[in-house]
Amino acid sequence: MSSTELRHTALDALHRSLGATMTDFAGWDMPLRYGSERDEHIAVRTKAGLFDLSHMGEITVTGADAAALLNFALVGNIASVGVGRARYTMICQADGGILDDLIVYRLAETEYMVVANASNAQVVLDALTERAAGFDAEVRDDRDAYALIAVQGPEAPGILKSLTDADLDGLKYYAGLPGTVAGVPALIARTGYTGEDGFELFVTPEHAVELWQALTKAGEGVGLVPCGLSCRDTLRLEAGMPLYGHELTTDLTPFDAGLGRVVKFEKEGDFVGREALAEAALRAQQNPPRILVGLIAEGRRVPRAGYTVVAGGAVIGEITSGAPSPTLGKPIAMAYVDAAHAAPGTEGVGVDIRGSHEPYEVVALPFYKRQK
Repeated sequence: MSSTELRHTALDALHRSLGATMTDFAGWDMPLRYGSERDEHIAVRTKAGLFDLSHMGEITVTGADAAALLNFALVGNIASVGVGRARYTMICQADGGILDDLIVYRLAETEYMVVANASNAQVVLDALTERAAGFDAEVRDDRDAYALIAVQGPEAPGILKSLTDADLDGLKYYAGLPGTVAGVPALIARTGYTGEDGFELFVTPEHAVELWQALTKAGEGVGLVPCGLSCRDTLRLEAGMPLYGHELTTDLTPFDAGLGRVVKFEKEGDFVGREALAEAALRAQQNPPRILVGLIAEGRRVPRAGYTVVAGGAVIGEITSGAPSPTLGKPIAMAYVDAAHAAPGTEGVGVDIRGSHEPYEVVALPFYKRQK
């Protein structure tokens, strides 16, 4: 396979048959949208959406020292995660810079599944493999072993219930259990990246089409639609969820990103980046770094990543993600801004959009929170 050849998920032909607009995303040919991205976004907020996330990177860690290895390799306390539960965490460089943000599922006593972002999967795999030296644990690249389908939105539990006898009511947020969905063996996880309730279903690639079709049929009467990566981005932006390469980079520590809570200094033993992160935590207390805030446009012009945030003629920050918000009906953005301008309601903040300083309101994240 040449380095320029795009990878295809098991659902590739199906996406094309549905008329999807495809795009290169982290080396994968992925559906950007099927019709209107606004309609897809609103379907997830009000009914349900179906996503192909098979580009995500699954890495299995097994063995007597699996928990100890993950505690050393990652910043979270993975040993304290119960079987059947999941945890949001990060993997950092020795200097504290964020290599990726991850979800780790504990599948059994000595078996974990680490889910990395598509763009960082190889980096995470290499780092875990290197950090496994001296541990009685195996790190396995399982990217080709799984297809991943997500059903998200208020109707998602009902749709899934019609296809499985797994105890969905008992399945908490950030938990996963093995079951069958439409006769297909799956790991059913109550996780997602949309701000809505929903599920992510890990299955073997050969079962992906069958499962997608069963979910489509089950969702017909309640407004389920297929959804692409474009609305996934606006959904996660409204929900204030960080995207690697935008809100998270190797130039930032978790403390710079306002996510210092994922770093667990109290866990036993050393971990990669501990010393640098302890310094970063102290620095953040003494001299607050730029703070990640929400910005809502007063006008119609859409801010994009890299645009500068200004106040009183001076640059006070930078946009990390921006898009029109279908839920709010206005352009929104996430930005890192100087602490002095980070309080919700701060006056006089603007975004430099091609030389024009457009007025923006500073708000607390997230922009959108679902009603429980």
